Amino acid sequence: MNQRTLLIAGGVALVALFTVSNTFFVLPQYRQALVTQFGNPVRVVREPGLQVKIPFMQDVRFYDKMMLEVDPPTQEVILGDQKRIIVDAYSRYRITDPLAFYQNVRDEQGAQARVAPIINTSIRRVLGAAQMSTILSNGRESLMAEIQKEVDERAKAYGVEIVDVRLRRADLPDQTSASVFQRMRSERDREAKELRAQGQEIAQQIRSRADRDRTVLIANAQSEAQGIRGEGEAKAVQIYAEAFGQDPQFFGFYRSMQAYRAALGQGDSTLVLSPDSSFFRYFNPPVSGGK
Repeated sequence: MNQRTLLIAGGVALVALFTVSNTFFVLPQYRQALVTQFGNPVRVVREPGLQVKIPFMQDVRFYDKMMLEVDPPTQEVILGDQKRIIVDAYSRYRITDPLAFYQNVRDEQGAQARVAPIINTSIRRVLGAAQMSTILSNGRESLMAEIQKEVDERAKAYGVEIVDVRLRRADLPDQTSASVFQRMRSERDREAKELRAQGQEIAQQIRSRADRDRTVLIANAQSEAQGIRGEGEAKAVQIYAEAFGQDPQFFGFYRSMQAYRAALGQGDSTLVLSPDSSFFRYFNPPVSGGK
């Protein structure tokens, strides 16, 4: 076999291989296909496995059966109570009709361009009639369900099913946020002042009760002390009386010594008394024959 024959055989093999590769295609289980002939749709293939098409005349476009996502641009929405919020939403959809999808949007980028405005329009309509309190409560789920249903009805023409529409976030604009923050801060300051005033009132009540209890305790203690002191003084008088009764003359001398110490012990005291006064009787010489 000469070289020319080898080249011809190789060329035929390449042409056959190329023809076979353009005749058969494999459809994965997670995909679906649309076969077109010179740009015109011919049939939709949903069964996975090895499939056949006319080589060089027909082409295949593959579309996912899995969930796809549409991410519309962030927008500002005026609510029913005239409050403004910044809404960032997203949606998940599934291609249910590859033919309608191809005829209307061609591919996923086209679906993004067509479905995103529908989502934003529905969000503005539904949230425009809602209150801020509803969006922040459990009522938000019913609002999103209404939006999802409305978008799904309009998106069916593109061969897609809108499975879900969600709010990624719903924030107040910067100016509104600052105003709300200032209002919340003023409210917290007011509550703090009220709590502080209540605390001071309670503290004053506790302080007054403690002062009253202290006064009562002191009065009781003083009364008890006076009683004990009276008992002690009575006991002392009794002891003194018993002692005085044993030696009245010595008692007189002892009491005079105490009086001398009290009267004469101060250096700045001046007493003017007669020398014959009984106060100084113990300074006088004893009478002859006396003790």
